[in-house]
Amino acid sequence: MQRWQALALAGVVVGTGLVPATAGAPPTMAAPPPCSEEPRENPITEFTSYDEMLVELDRIERVSAGRVAVEDVGGSNKGRDMMLARVGTGPKVVLITAEIHGNEKTGPDALLDILDYLGTSDSTTAQQIRDQVTVVAMPKINPDAGSLDRRGNDMTWQEVQSRFPQLATSPPPWNYITDQRQGDDYSQRPGFDVNRDYHPNLAYQPQPQDFPGSSDRPGWFISPETQTVRDVYTGLQAEFGAVDTYVDLHHQGACYTVPGTDRFVTMSLSGKFVADPNTPEGATFAEFADSYRPEYSKQLNVAAYNALQSAAERNPDFGNITLYPQDINLPGTGLGAFQLNGSGAVLFEVRGQTQTLGEQHREMLTRTVYIGLDGILSSIASGEVTQLDPAAYDQIPPTDRGQRTLQGTTDIEG
Repeated sequence: MQRWQALALAGVVVGTGLVPATAGAPPTMAAPPPCSEEPRENPITEFTSYDEMLVELDRIERVSAGRVAVEDVGGSNKGRDMMLARVGTGPKVVLITAEIHGNEKTGPDALLDILDYLGTSDSTTAQQIRDQVTVVAMPKINPDAGSLDRRGNDMTWQEVQSRFPQLATSPPPWNYITDQRQGDDYSQRPGFDVNRDYHPNLAYQPQPQDFPGSSDRPGWFISPETQTVRDVYTGLQAEFGAVDTYVDLHHQGACYTVPGTDRFVTMSLSGKFVADPNTPEGATFAEFADSYRPEYSKQLNVAAYNALQSAAERNPDFGNITLYPQDINLPGTGLGAFQLNGSGAVLFEVRGQTQTLGEQHREMLTRTVYIGLDGILSSIASGEVTQLDPAAYDQIPPTDRGQRTLQGTTDIEG
């Protein structure tokens, strides 16, 4: 029995206890409770460590009676195995990745719960998902960062240059971290924000003229972590013809609120990561115009949002869902690159990294991710997702990020 199942059977409502405004009543405008983004040392032992993940994947594979297959598909820069679990035999493949930033830890736990459910449940819903969908999950795609509990991986620019001799005289890329970031000192162990290392051209090889780059330009596939995810994606393309859906699980700031309320955002969603290649703004990627499916990405996000709003009847915190900022253009993310290649794409941004919240609200936040993923998988399996109104995506309330970050993202997320 999973943690959340035991709590539910016991009648426990897990969460912050913040109650949304009553339907039909004027929104509550009180100031939100005290909250801080100041980095600090917080306990993280309740989250699943890398070694614990290996044990849990082995257990899930054993008890699934052949439904779940686990394999090592690559290695991190420091040699940790990058694990993949696969369940289901359906024609539509859904790739889900988590913990590309090592201080964002609810995703791996939620993925392990999903795999356990799909591997062992004989429910009608679980069977329908297995029949109609092939779920491919990578719970920790930056295991070195996860072990260090920090955003960036563990790799020097010199290591990159040794692997790509053509970069011998190139400057380090803009996402190379050598200073303080979120309370972590990278001066002795530099690393990269590998969520900026993807490229829409999945066969791209690093070119000196593309460095140092910038946040609104593609990455380079210079890290073994992104190379492995890319190879998994292209392998699924070859097998299925297309990757129907890509979901990437992240965390964001801890102190954002639902507009017009004092309620902290539990999670933000997004299906927009790059400028539309059919428009002048997105003309740089015009070659992907025919494969880009923004309406399907919106439908997938609506499926997750609807599932969480339904769950809010049991715990109001599940209803505190907002839309992530839409004024972004990030082709160097996996979400941007894979969306341009034809996948419906969904971003989950859970409240707070380990440096701000630590283990606070861990059960509720992990369960939020689980419910959103289940909503997506169930709607794909039933075919309901294609009946959802994409316009409902634009009705999801935007995130109130305060005056300092009202319009854009910050350097601690995305």
